Amino acid sequence: MSSRLIGVGVGPGDPELVTVKGVNALRAADVVVVPVMDTLERGRAEATVLHYAPEEKVVRVVFALNERSDHARREAAWDAAGERVAGLLEQHGAVAFATIGDPNVYSTFTYLAQTVQHLLPGTVVETVPGITAMQDLAARSGAVLTEGTEPLTLVPVTAGSAVLKEALGGPGTVVAYKFGRQAQEVARALRETGRLEDAVWGSALGLPGESIRPAADLEDGPLPYLSTLIAPARRDGTRGGKL
Repeated sequence: MSSRLIGVGVGPGDPELVTVKGVNALRAADVVVVPVMDTLERGRAEATVLHYAPEEKVVRVVFALNERSDHARREAAWDAAGERVAGLLEQHGAVAFATIGDPNVYSTFTYLAQTVQHLLPGTVVETVPGITAMQDLAARSGAVLTEGTEPLTLVPVTAGSAVLKEALGGPGTVVAYKFGRQAQEVARALRETGRLEDAVWGSALGLPGESIRPAADLEDGPLPYLSTLIAPARRDGTRGGKL
């Protein structure tokens, strides 16, 4: 039988937000892989997994998670990580990979699965959905993501704020991920599009250092890399007004 690689979404950081299916997948897997940076510090995924799986079953694999400028270094790190996980799959029937948020939303798992399937073509790839940071921030801040016919746009700001500003010009709610380094650019885009007043940002959701504040505070300067912003759609306060 083919080995299985299962991407398990473990949510944004609060261990209580891992789904029952996610917990079952972590416990059923022979090995649970968690991504770490080359500094080897414990990340959110690993910290969450350890609430549900024994430490001896957890395998730490180094990924170039934040490398964006050195393409060769990033590719070498991906190759090494893929070979490490492929090796585990040759020894075990089921390997789970824990990723923060959801494995199909801007996840490390996507690239890992592609690499592993190239190395081991018969590998079966599965995913278990996880709660995303935008859902957690909406719940914790009271921001409503969508109503009626409103669209929802999710934008990573790793390449700058131009795409975000374009999205903010539209009619729906806009969510920005990974914008901490461009916090002041994001604040400027919100202000220029008239979307600053109702917007909210959060970081370290569900963790001891949690911060949830109005987007007006973005002017304070750089924020944690994994910060999330919600700019709700423009609404007139009428119940069901956009149905």
